[in-house]
Amino acid sequence: MSNRDKKLVLFDIDGTLISAGGAGTRSMNLAFHALFGIKEAFKDIPMAGRTDPQIMKDGLKFHGLPYMDGNVGKMQEAYLKFLEHEINNPLRHVKPGIKETLSLLHDMDMVMGLLTGNLEKGAEIKLGAFGLDDYFLDGAFGSDDEDRDKLLPIAIAKFTKKGFRFSPKDCIVFGDTPMDVRCAKVHGAYCIAVATGPYSKQDLLNTDADIVIDSFAQTWEYMNFLISY
Repeated sequence: MSNRDKKLVLFDIDGTLISAGGAGTRSMNLAFHALFGIKEAFKDIPMAGRTDPQIMKDGLKFHGLPYMDGNVGKMQEAYLKFLEHEINNPLRHVKPGIKETLSLLHDMDMVMGLLTGNLEKGAEIKLGAFGLDDYFLDGAFGSDDEDRDKLLPIAIAKFTKKGFRFSPKDCIVFGDTPMDVRCAKVHGAYCIAVATGPYSKQDLLNTDADIVIDSFAQTWEYMNFLISY
């Protein structure tokens, strides 16, 4: 399969595609409480832009619990069970312009994937709740590596197995945190940062993002970039 002129567009999930209405944080806390009897265990643990295994490991270390004896695996299993329930909440929503963006990129024959700190199963649960999962052919997840900066080559390798040939320069990462920008830029990929998550537009303008937009409702801003680069 030739894809000389194709681009690989990789989306972050939380804050970029959707808001899960706090389902992820609640599920982390509920899982920790069920396993270790500690409530609100992650209230002092930063989460935005980080991978699920990294967050879980930090939670265990913060509370003085071992993380090399299977506790991270237990946390993942419990978290996913709670997430299946917690995702069904009235606060969850798709971010502005996302459905139109995905439809437009699909019509343009762009190859779309995911680059997210979510566990792969967690990504399926979250996107499946909105009917968005069918847009994405594959991706790289926190369950592939807890270091977000290593996920872009993993995503490229997965698409290679599907018959595509992408280099980092063929990739555009869409994300809402400085960590999304960094994980693209360390490999020479492009990044479009969107201020629909916890970071302000000014915060994102202070990164190496190629462009920063308020939301994906600003179609002309990111489309001009995608067409011209």
